[in-house]
Amino acid sequence: MSRPAKSDNAGYAMEAFGDNEGWMRFDLTDLRLFIAVVEAGSISQGANAAHMALASASARISGMEAVLGASLLERGRRGVVPTPAGRTLLAHARIVTAQIERMRGDLGAFASGLKGHIRMLSNTAALVELLPAAMRVFLTAHPDVDVDIEERTSADIVAAVAEGRAEFGLIADSAETGELETVTVAEDRLVVLLPSQHPLAENPSARFVDLLDQPFVGLSAGALHSHLADQAARLGRRIGYRVRLRSFENVARLVEAGIGIGILPLAAAQRFHSDTLRIVPLADQWARRHLAVCAPDFTLLSRHAMALVDEIVRQGQAPLERPRTVPNTPLAT
Repeated sequence: MSRPAKSDNAGYAMEAFGDNEGWMRFDLTDLRLFIAVVEAGSISQGANAAHMALASASARISGMEAVLGASLLERGRRGVVPTPAGRTLLAHARIVTAQIERMRGDLGAFASGLKGHIRMLSNTAALVELLPAAMRVFLTAHPDVDVDIEERTSADIVAAVAEGRAEFGLIADSAETGELETVTVAEDRLVVLLPSQHPLAENPSARFVDLLDQPFVGLSAGALHSHLADQAARLGRRIGYRVRLRSFENVARLVEAGIGIGILPLAAAQRFHSDTLRIVPLADQWARRHLAVCAPDFTLLSRHAMALVDEIVRQGQAPLERPRTVPNTPLAT
């Protein structure tokens, strides 16, 4: 049986026998587009990420579904999610694109014009305290790789990574990770930052519930903001913010000025510790966390993505050992 000629985008193609009507052919552009659509949860946003017109992207997705004879995406008012067939295709597409990334790395000395791309998610603490140093080292060593980082809550990161919307994520190990593999990176203990003259400044620790009558200074958005709001809601309370800002440094400056108290990761609080500020540990169990990297299968990460994971772990000063933690095994505290 002769194979149909490719209509466009000649190059790498993933082929599989279809039914008696002929061959099933998905080229690399199809696979990258499908990954982008699933990661974005939207055909229009996926098309934009793939630098493709919406009409062309929709036609490609419809064409893939027509050739396969099954729906790949469930379409709803809030966007799209992969069907069982779509999840199967996504897994294969990630393997193929990971192999391409490995090829780029291995042939980097000979190839020209090839760019690598990594999509990852991170919670607030890792984004502010851990990733800047890791990214500086990694991007200097890999000038041909672009990294797309988005801040999410740990729970959202787990869901997104499990659904294939990112290659890996940085989370608090208190999050339920399901079937994802994890490896501990660094400690992420939450503490209270107080003016030195505050009545609680000399306490050995403080309970979150006992702080909720205090005026707060905090972040305006992000994973840590959402995490604290969730903890307050479990107590039937809300945090009373006097000011909400965009950086830990600004939070610390206003706490120092006596505007309110703040809750920060220990590493961030230590950067601003002075004679006019005090750090008091939070006594709540949920405040004693570790940062962890999560992925569906670390062995399937692209060469570049694995190199970035290794650098993140190195920056966290935790040894990276293989095999990694078994899914659902609690990490050491």
